[in-house]
Amino acid sequence: MRTLCSSTLIGEFFVIGFAGLVAMKDPDLSMATVWTVSGIAMFLCLVLCGLVTRPGGVVLGWALQIALIASGFVVPSMFFLGAIFAALWWASVHYGRKVDEAKARFAAQAGSSTPDAA
Repeated sequence: MRTLCSSTLIGEFFVIGFAGLVAMKDPDLSMATVWTVSGIAMFLCLVLCGLVTRPGGVVLGWALQIALIASGFVVPSMFFLGAIFAALWWASVHYGRKVDEAKARFAAQAGSSTPDAA
C-alpha cells in the first residue's frame, strides 16, 4: 500500500505546486498567502508518504484529498484534478491493501511449505 499511496502523494505534490503558480495570477491573493498554503500542502504530501502505513495516515490522506478538491474555489480546475486524485487515492488504498494481503498470504504459504532443517 505504501508504494501506491506514496506515488499518488508525489503526483499531488507537483499538482499543488502548479496550482500555486496558477493561483498567483489571482489579484485578490497575495503571493505569501498562495505559497504558504501551497507549501504547507506540498510538505504534508511528503510527510504523508512516510506516515501512510501508520495509524491515521490514510485518514490524513483523505483530509488532504478533501482540501485539494476544496482548492477548486480558488483555482477552478482543481475541482476536476482534486476529484481525479481522490479517485487515485481510493484506488491506491484499496488495491494497496489487497496487494499487502496477497503478499502476506504468499509469505505464509512459502514459510509453511519449507521443511524444517533438522
